Amino acid sequence: MTEPRVLRVAEVIEETADAHTIVFDADLDYAPGQFLTLRVPSDQCGSVARCYSMSSSPHESGKPRVTVKRTADGYASNWVCDNLRAGSTVEVLPPSGIFTPKSLDADLLLFAGGSGITPVRSILRSALAAGSGRIVLFYANRGETSVIFADDLRVLAAAHPGRLTVVHWLESVQGLPTVAQLTEFARSFAEFDAFTCGPAPFMKAVTEALKSLGFPRDRRHLERFASLGANPFELVAPAADPDAGTAVVELELDGTRHRLDWPVNTKLLDLLLDKGLAAPYSCREGACSACAYRLVSGEVKLLNNEVLDKDDLDEGIRLACQSLPVSEKVEISYE
Repeated sequence: MTEPRVLRVAEVIEETADAHTIVFDADLDYAPGQFLTLRVPSDQCGSVARCYSMSSSPHESGKPRVTVKRTADGYASNWVCDNLRAGSTVEVLPPSGIFTPKSLDADLLLFAGGSGITPVRSILRSALAAGSGRIVLFYANRGETSVIFADDLRVLAAAHPGRLTVVHWLESVQGLPTVAQLTEFARSFAEFDAFTCGPAPFMKAVTEALKSLGFPRDRRHLERFASLGANPFELVAPAADPDAGTAVVELELDGTRHRLDWPVNTKLLDLLLDKGLAAPYSCREGACSACAYRLVSGEVKLLNNEVLDKDDLDEGIRLACQSLPVSEKVEISYE
């Protein structure tokens, strides 16, 4: 089973009035665009868990970091910004998520809205450091003072004029970007791989624009988060019922092929962790995409799903933490 670890904070950087970057004095194995799940103490319930995207690049020499923006009623984000300092410690789950390019050499069309720039910056800096393709960033914010990483993006664009184009869109000047405006912007980059992170209405508008231009599903990537109700640091998987019926699941994980009996009332993730397999996960309640896999054959039932849309489901993407077997045999892939 994947175990949490305690990280020491090396530095806290105030990016804007309401966004702080937490720099960790640690080595982390992560991919561009992934996130960390932090355990935040609470007087009412002991602790809560929240997911925050990595804003650093694993292909650069700097320390790993996440960037957290305050939300008006966000207990965890406000606690992080108010309390974490150099020398603080915080418990985290291993980096997770599938919002990451298959190849850093691909041409990338990046859309970020507000704090959605966090995983996008990780992808952007990684592609510049270790890739060879062109990168175009469309970054929308309410106003100039809310632009996270403004200086960093300016320096990067000046240092890579042939590869990186940064376009800022300010609601205070231009209003909210419409589907028609986003479509016209993306038209020249219809062969790029698109990655989008930001508020739900922004991502919906970008998705509609990309669909209208014929972007196939495998070149449209979205990062979605929902507030976690349960706490993955405290959840204990229920024991399997020995009297329940069983299916068979076949899968490949970390290069090894497995064939397992799968009790029909046991969630797939619980089964894999119980068998000692290092299956990816974070929230364990269908509110993030960390445990996503592809259904190759057979049928499963999702108990809860807050992140996969119809396109994802049509492509066979499912959530291991919410999957129960329906057919007698199921084949899945984590590739």
